[in-house]
Amino acid sequence: MKKTFALTHPKKAVPRVVDAVKFEVKKYLKRERNKKLPAGADFWDFDCRFGHTEQEAKEIHVKEINKRIDEVAALELTSFYLEILAKPAARQKKAQADDDFDFE
Repeated sequence: MKKTFALTHPKKAVPRVVDAVKFEVKKYLKRERNKKLPAGADFWDFDCRFGHTEQEAKEIHVKEINKRIDEVAALELTSFYLEILAKPAARQKKAQADDDFDFE
């Protein structure tokens, strides 16, 4: 999803438009996560970019999307750009040092 969301609407209040945008993002993420994974992948990872415009967009974590939308609404901006690209990923095992649990 690469989209510029408008936070103004002639018949809707800004908080309702913000809620609709958040719901659209949530629905998109759910739809992408339900797609079949390719062989060797454990989960769907997302590359996200957020900004006031497409040129100003910076990488963010998927969990920061709602917080950033709230910030834009608080700044009373009329629009923002959001890019979410799904990619398959595999979980990495955490390296554990042997001396962390040495009780001798």
